[in-house]
Amino acid sequence: MAFRTSSFSLLTGIVLLALANHAAPTHAQTNIKRLLPPNGIDLPAEQREQLAARLAEIETAAASVADNPLFADVAILTKAVKLALEFNEFYNPQDVGKANRLLDLAAERIAQLKASAPAWRDASGLVVRGYTSRIDGSAQPYGLVIPEALPRDKPATLYVWLHGRGDKATDLHFITERLTKAGQITPENAIVLHPFGRQCIGFKSAGEIDVLEAMNHVRSNYLIDPNRIVLMGFSMGGAGCWHLGAHYADRFVAMSPGAGFAETAEYNRLTPDKYPPTYEQTLWGLYDVPDYARNLFNLPVVAYSGEEDKQIQAARVMERAFASHDRELTHLIGPGMGHKYHPDTLKEILKRMSTAAAQGRDRTPRKVWLQTKTLRYNRMFWVEALRLQQHWQDSRIDAQADDDAVTLTTKNVTSVRLSAYVKPGSKVVVDGQTLTAPAAPNDRNAWTLVKAADEWQWAKPRAAANNASPELAKRHLLQGPIDDAFMGPFLVVTPQGSSRHAALDKWVNMEVDHLRSRWQALFRGQMREKPADQVTEEDVRRYHLILWGDDQSNEWIARVLPKLPIQWNASQVAIAGKDYDPASHVPTLIYPNPLNPRRYVVLNSGPTFREAHDRTNSLQNPKLPDWAVLDMNQPPNDEFAGRVVEAGFFDEHWQPHGK
Repeated sequence: MAFRTSSFSLLTGIVLLALANHAAPTHAQTNIKRLLPPNGIDLPAEQREQLAARLAEIETAAASVADNPLFADVAILTKAVKLALEFNEFYNPQDVGKANRLLDLAAERIAQLKASAPAWRDASGLVVRGYTSRIDGSAQPYGLVIPEALPRDKPATLYVWLHGRGDKATDLHFITERLTKAGQITPENAIVLHPFGRQCIGFKSAGEIDVLEAMNHVRSNYLIDPNRIVLMGFSMGGAGCWHLGAHYADRFVAMSPGAGFAETAEYNRLTPDKYPPTYEQTLWGLYDVPDYARNLFNLPVVAYSGEEDKQIQAARVMERAFASHDRELTHLIGPGMGHKYHPDTLKEILKRMSTAAAQGRDRTPRKVWLQTKTLRYNRMFWVEALRLQQHWQDSRIDAQADDDAVTLTTKNVTSVRLSAYVKPGSKVVVDGQTLTAPAAPNDRNAWTLVKAADEWQWAKPRAAANNASPELAKRHLLQGPIDDAFMGPFLVVTPQGSSRHAALDKWVNMEVDHLRSRWQALFRGQMREKPADQVTEEDVRRYHLILWGDDQSNEWIARVLPKLPIQWNASQVAIAGKDYDPASHVPTLIYPNPLNPRRYVVLNSGPTFREAHDRTNSLQNPKLPDWAVLDMNQPPNDEFAGRVVEAGFFDEHWQPHGK
């Protein structure tokens, strides 16, 4: 497929880049200052030209092995140098040496692939690998620490270590460090995975998916015991550990977050008079860990703080969250320590993690806690929430499997799937109501319950449900908000013509240009992009479609617009019972694609947190809900793409509230 990408690979393009001035730290059309990564030093033009020419030479050689399954192990190296050149990520004259070392390694790996002898695949010690992300098709790096004496014929324990914030720790510098330093922890008889997390987005959004994809790639390339995976991290990595551990507790045998942050308002010292709009406060419920505290009852959690560290605040918040559920958080404090580990305390933490790993994870525990505010995070072990009564409200399932019955206590949940402990004729008690399981599973090999008129009942068999018209409802991975589309495979679809209004064309050009640059610089990838007249039915099947323009400039908007809950024509933009002038207003929204309900369609939006929010990872959260109307009279800035006139969430059936 022919996608436009925002990177370059031809020799002439790279040499021209090298001869030009280094990348400006501001966005060309909107004058938005880029915070991440910061702009580097000026390299001599001759040095930049030589490096760019060598990169082009290596990329030409790499093309001959592009179809090799291990190609990402090469692509991460050339990409690191490419982005360093494009965004001027050289912060010291010696950094050019880092770039050349990565190109040396790329050339070495290309030669080994051509000889069908990739030595790094079976290497021990410090190893850097790469995988191709489903989100945007980009190569993403990760580091491994593999003990020399580790038996390769037995499933190994895996420690996932999340790094701290590094504004300058771009691909070039991350990979160099992973090739030269073992890192904070080196447990015996275990592999340590260092995910990149797309550098500096708090292991949220695409950074969250990076951790999961890196874990999956390691498991597919090395013999890993899935029941002995430990999650740890410090500072930004501690924050990532808190939220990943809370959202995916059933994937880990134990976790230990160090420092970091666990929520938004208190960490940023926000008082009610300084709170953002209500919808943004609601969206704090996506990543605020206290809202998911009960999930942490599913595994051992050992929090760490330095006694003198201001970031002890995160663990204090979680101590209160645990106490609100009559639980006590294990919190080890390094005496006299600031923002670092006390060596003795770290030894104790690693001892506890090792003990938990030795015991292993129970894949079907008899007691399960599930707490969420969104169906993106809808499962713990054998218990799934399939529907909520209302998104962004506290939702729970407590499940207990005994010999004579499975007992569930729910809150704000209207459909549940159970994949263990239920069998034909067995008793299931839900919120005090007793049901008898039917003669066969009604959902493949699982059992699904639905709640209607305050009564629980068994759902129709899956085959019958599939023959009926698909219900338009919020469900796992199709629940919003707008930013959710950028956590899965997406395709940016640009206009093939002009819009009805010149203001919209100007705004779209600025915002697409901004997204293109920001996806590279901040998200460390390259977005798939096509003009509307080149999009295929296969694209519709595979990707969330990010559509820009209006129904006159973008044929795909014209195709889906009649089935969206808005009216947008030459005379009005109308949603939720209000009208706006289309000459100066643009709608943005996320919705199940009417042409493929298993994927999203997004109108006129990229990720909704912007440069002003990059100063702290705690603010890199969604800023807009499911839909919004923007006033284009206010030019895009570092906070918003335009003045937010109105914004809201769709209900559980994807209709505007109040309609």
